[in-house]
Amino acid sequence: MKHYFISGIQQVGIGTTDFRKSWNWYIEHFGTDIRILEDDTVAERMLPYTGNQPQKRHACIAVNLQGGGGFEIWQYSERMPVPPTFEIAVGDCGIFAAKLKCRNVEKFHSEMLKKKVECSPVGSLPNGIPCFYLKDLYGNFFQIIENQSIYIEQNKLTGGIAGTMIGVTDMEKSIRFYKDILGYKEIVYDKTGTFDDWLLLPGGTEKYRRVLLAYPEIPKGPFAQLLDYGQIELVQPLERSPRKIYEGRFWGDPGFIQICYDVTNMKALGEFCKKEGFPFTVDSCPDDKPFDMGDAQGHFTYIEDPDGTLIEFVETHKIPIAKKLGLFLDLQKRNRTKPLPKWLFRLMSCFAKEKIR
Repeated sequence: MKHYFISGIQQVGIGTTDFRKSWNWYIEHFGTDIRILEDDTVAERMLPYTGNQPQKRHACIAVNLQGGGGFEIWQYSERMPVPPTFEIAVGDCGIFAAKLKCRNVEKFHSEMLKKKVECSPVGSLPNGIPCFYLKDLYGNFFQIIENQSIYIEQNKLTGGIAGTMIGVTDMEKSIRFYKDILGYKEIVYDKTGTFDDWLLLPGGTEKYRRVLLAYPEIPKGPFAQLLDYGQIELVQPLERSPRKIYEGRFWGDPGFIQICYDVTNMKALGEFCKKEGFPFTVDSCPDDKPFDMGDAQGHFTYIEDPDGTLIEFVETHKIPIAKKLGLFLDLQKRNRTKPLPKWLFRLMSCFAKEKIR
């Protein structure tokens, strides 16, 4: 019996060559202007993915209060980031695109075109949900999907992360992994063929199997209502062998690094993952001592999906509410099954809202 629970997608990691320039772009275009934490130290626990050497980096986690997962924007401080050596195509192993919530896809599409952002035409997912694709300033793909749920009204067209598109080599094996370990037990659609919404994407005219997974019920946890759950779309190429997106590169190099889940009871999760054949490859607290993450404190771990895509788990212990006033929230002193109140995030936004600079 499981004694852990997952509250949704906390964030998607995005490696960049210019931390401030990237974040400003996401603030301007996606409204991710609330800084949860920022850290400019050495990543000492990620040695399996950083050439067995500690690496200094500058990172932050930023969210949009209209709901959805956050962005972990990440840049090496003393090492030259290594971009992909090939054009990443739909279905390549790893995270091809991040899904972004949007209350009005047509209107946002028009807005992006006016700002000279590279966009596909508006189309729809196989289940009829309006969508389109755009590239950020460094060529990362975002799938913009219509989702009108709002956590805290900010009068923006977009919310936060609503999931990811992940390339796989064996669909049945991957479905089992995301179903059994991460809880995506509902299949929204399972389609095979070519897809109109992909026609302008690299490799998008080829034949694929495409499966969208969702949670069958509302997750619980302190951040669940803000995170808005999210979905995973698995993509298997049927006419070529996919390449690994991070082939020959480090964690933190440019692109979508990992997908991170907010969890409760990391120890029980670790026991379950090991039993299922997916043990933690990184554990920030092997001695059970809390790990400091700049302004926050908690416990993070990593596993790999069947194709090596990095999955991060974070059990948050402490986050800043008003750092300048010395106000922090200790999550270990409250019932973690209950959602945090909206007023707390409104208060946080008063002290953590970032402006473009």
